[in-house]
Amino acid sequence: MSWKLFWLLVEAARLTIILSVISISIGFVLSSVVCAASMSASRTARTAGRLFVSFFRGTPLLVQLLLIYYLLPQIGLNVPSEVAAIVGMSLCTAAYQAEILRGGFSSVPRGLIEAANMCGFSRFAIFRRIRLPIAVQLTIPALTSEAIMMLKSSSLVSVVGVIELTRMAQDLAASTYRPIELYAAAGLIYLIINIVVASLGLRLEKRMSWGRL
Repeated sequence: MSWKLFWLLVEAARLTIILSVISISIGFVLSSVVCAASMSASRTARTAGRLFVSFFRGTPLLVQLLLIYYLLPQIGLNVPSEVAAIVGMSLCTAAYQAEILRGGFSSVPRGLIEAANMCGFSRFAIFRRIRLPIAVQLTIPALTSEAIMMLKSSSLVSVVGVIELTRMAQDLAASTYRPIELYAAAGLIYLIINIVVASLGLRLEKRMSWGRL
């Protein structure tokens, strides 16, 4: 395979990374809200959070992308395909990240919280200095895995017209009749990206070790 074809795949991979990073970041912010709602004392908030999680975890990302892509113009929002892809991916990963965060907060030892209350810590101080650091540390491996899953799932955004890595490999394979080389190269690029993400997650986990809290 020529370097020109490989470079086209690399350029498409850049779009894959950009879409994934934006979606995962937005999803994390949304997941914090959904997690808070799911753990709220308000029954209405808990129900809304659980319905959100149930829908976006219980339906395929492909269906969600198509639904959002065709729904947005119906409500007067004519946005580029990339924006529709980001919306779909963000909502999907938010549901999964919300459950990961909820599990992390639920795993914080109650004894630590009770001890902090006895020492006169405020609720905000307990959240900032105890619950949040411990929950983040506990969930880093799962959040890293979710990021890798979203990077791989980004190949589905081609159905809404986004020319990302997988779609570029398909188009080049159709025009050059060299599918094995192109798909192997695309797979190698995905592998390299995910190894980097896994390495960053491992480094972050080590920095957030108990001795540094």
